[in-house]
Amino acid sequence: MERFPLKSSVSKMGTTYQSVYKKGTNGGRHGDEDTVDITTGPREVPTTPTSHGTFQLYDHGRPSNASANWDAVIFTGMQGDTDEIPGIGQYDDFHTIDWQRDIARDRMRHRYIVKKRQDSIWNLIKGAHDAWSGWVCVLLVGVCTGVVAGVIDIGASWMTDLKFGICPQAFWFNREQCCWSNDEITFDHGNCSQWMTWAQLFGESKEGVGAYIISYLFYIVWALLFAALSASLVRMFAPYACGSGIPEIKTILSGFIIRGYLGKWTLIIKVVGLILSVSSGLSLGKEGPMVHIASCLGNILSYLFPKYGRNEAKKREILSAAAAAGVSVAFGAPIGGVLFSLEEVSYYFPLKTLWRSFFCALIAAFILRSINPFGNEHSVLFFVEYNKPWIFFELIPFVGLGIIGGCIATIFIKANIYWCRYRKYSKLGQYPVTEVLVVTLVTAIIAYPNPYTRMNTSQLIYLLFNQCGISNSDPLCDYNRNFTDVNKAIEKAAAGPGVYQAIWLLMLALVLKLVMTVFTFGIKVPCGLFIPSLALGAIAGRIVGIGVEQLAYKYPKIWLFSGECSTGDDCITPGLYAMVGAAAVLGGVTRMTVSLVVIMFELTGGVRYIVPLMAAAMASKWVGDALGRQGIYDAHIALNGYPFLDSKDEFQHTSLAADVMQPKRNETLSVITQDSMTVDDVETLLKETEHNGYPVVVSKESQYLVGFVLRRDLNLAIANARRTVEGITGQSVVVFAGSPQQGVMSPPQLMLSRILDMAPITVTDQTPMETVVDMFRKLGLRQTLVTHNG
Repeated sequence: MERFPLKSSVSKMGTTYQSVYKKGTNGGRHGDEDTVDITTGPREVPTTPTSHGTFQLYDHGRPSNASANWDAVIFTGMQGDTDEIPGIGQYDDFHTIDWQRDIARDRMRHRYIVKKRQDSIWNLIKGAHDAWSGWVCVLLVGVCTGVVAGVIDIGASWMTDLKFGICPQAFWFNREQCCWSNDEITFDHGNCSQWMTWAQLFGESKEGVGAYIISYLFYIVWALLFAALSASLVRMFAPYACGSGIPEIKTILSGFIIRGYLGKWTLIIKVVGLILSVSSGLSLGKEGPMVHIASCLGNILSYLFPKYGRNEAKKREILSAAAAAGVSVAFGAPIGGVLFSLEEVSYYFPLKTLWRSFFCALIAAFILRSINPFGNEHSVLFFVEYNKPWIFFELIPFVGLGIIGGCIATIFIKANIYWCRYRKYSKLGQYPVTEVLVVTLVTAIIAYPNPYTRMNTSQLIYLLFNQCGISNSDPLCDYNRNFTDVNKAIEKAAAGPGVYQAIWLLMLALVLKLVMTVFTFGIKVPCGLFIPSLALGAIAGRIVGIGVEQLAYKYPKIWLFSGECSTGDDCITPGLYAMVGAAAVLGGVTRMTVSLVVIMFELTGGVRYIVPLMAAAMASKWVGDALGRQGIYDAHIALNGYPFLDSKDEFQHTSLAADVMQPKRNETLSVITQDSMTVDDVETLLKETEHNGYPVVVSKESQYLVGFVLRRDLNLAIANARRTVEGITGQSVVVFAGSPQQGVMSPPQLMLSRILDMAPITVTDQTPMETVVDMFRKLGLRQTLVTHNG
């Protein structure tokens, strides 16, 4: 077969290669996220923003010590791991993994184990262990995730109630447990004698101006204390623990390496900081960070199994399963978690990973359920059950809620990204703890007077989802009803003054929550986005629901309501509207569809409401896509400049590989010859250039391509040879391919065929760019060489 002379190659943003087309991230089959490719990680490095999918041709040179680091797929001479050069096959920080090579390495290892299996009983046991280590690993991840989630739920609910008062008999009880111990059956915020508010501890009465002021002050002081602690811990011990972590997890799963992002310090600080920041009453949730925490556990536990710990591509399978477990414990929705991992975060999701994610999510949900953090058989705070069927015409308000949700979500994304960009490039970014304290102070001062913003966000969602029954004393349920017969269906009734007052307070709460969440998401404490989005939607939905309900009460004879509402029973459930609205806003913010609907009906146990939820989620996604291309996670990936080649993006350019390759046709190309360069020549080349890899050619005159060798491997191999092989000097000839020259050689030759990739992916110079981009996405390449015959 004739070798093609190497002409040049394409390079893309990232650590430069000349001779190499580099992409920030590697493809796999499933990709999620519209984003821009820029190769700086969270560290501030000046970057050039790009529009979607355009290829930057600037060189982002890196000091040579940060050279990329991957070795070729060695199909020859790979007998197990015995004679490996130490350090080969690892990656540096902020680099992309080579999926093809990692998966090939795993196949080689697997073949080796299968071949050895017949030799002895011990090898048979080793083979069996290798086969089930993946399941054991996800089992451990599931167990740990469930336990950690239980700890977080219990800690956060106790510390949230600490802002309002304390249980003198047993200070470790939260308000609900405190009142249970007293056998008071009616659990109402007002009349539990065991629970002492801070004002009562200081001898004030329960009501009154003095009590109000003392409670207000304590609320603010506790909130500031929790937030300051959380922000300081993050700043001192684990700067990566801030934010929700989903954009970064997404980037990591697409094959990027961010060292320390999934480490043990990040895990510990994220757990503690999350409990603190949720308790401080900031407008944030704990769902997104749960995915990050579960992924940290997945990363740490994968090191117990070398098959996963040492192979970055295989480790991504465990991380996908861990992400599913994170959502599973956050919402008590195991199937929703698996779908979330598939739809939203994972890039490469083979069937095996689907089964493992399913198993992992199941174990995590089971463990959390047995810990029972809320003491009510449910693993989430806002579990509700409706038993009314929905009426066909209600699809109109449901779709309307989807549109409202899409609009609210777009306003939120645009404002939040604008603010985060301002924070990143202004002086504000230098004072993270101060910013957290200011946001907390403002939130606490604004939130306390309004009962709907004062309460915990999860409790607010529960209240909005709930139906009005006999026992509800909230103003939202202030209807002019007389409950004479308990067993009779609740009849329709006019809204009393309490309902109208509650609607005004809810409208105010909607505006405050929206504004505060814009400023909160992105500050330097662990903060998630799911709960605030659900709350925004639930408020809007409940208001719409009350409106429709009153319409049905005033005009029961219109043809719209005629069949179902003419009997006098209450046929419209405002709580259902709150649920649909919550799904709409969350769908608009994150652009989830399938997993969102499953999570919502697992949360609320309402299988018969799948159609309304689907209608709202779809409407909200369409409105969101029409008003702004990106969901919040995509937007944050683009803002932080993580390299992410999205498989959903279309590539618009009509250029050929020859137009994009680096260096261009008439520029010189740094190459290594197969058997005529000395060690000194190679080291000089490595010093003078900063490329991540070099094509190996037959000779300087006939540049026919032999293979491709990586900078990191060259450095390691030469250093290793100087240590271990006798007589290697600067004059030794480096031989990559061909037979070693016979005869008396004064300095011995250095044979480096082991680190040469004999099968690099090449394209011809006439290949259209769409094909090249597709190869990067689907094969997960790091670079490709451009050849020209002649």
